Amino acid sequence: MKTTIELDDELFRRSKAEAALRGQSLKALFTAALRDYLGETGNLYPDRPTGWRSVFGVADAAMVEPVDATVTEELGRVDPREWN
Repeated sequence: MKTTIELDDELFRRSKAEAALRGQSLKALFTAALRDYLGETGNLYPDRPTGWRSVFGVADAAMVEPVDATVTEELGRVDPREWN
């Protein structure tokens, strides 16, 4: 379905830039955002990495696997009570 929405200029620019950075169309970005907002999915970008990898971008899974295993192992050693 098509619809028209009005956005603040700055919000439009930020949305367009975010979609471009993620390699998505505005339609895909808005659809994912609305689905997340409405509770239809637990992840705004289900095709993107989660956890620590999400802040470093996307790399080939085979290249990241050993690092991911090490990070997971090390994070598993953290005692949450030590951070209180």
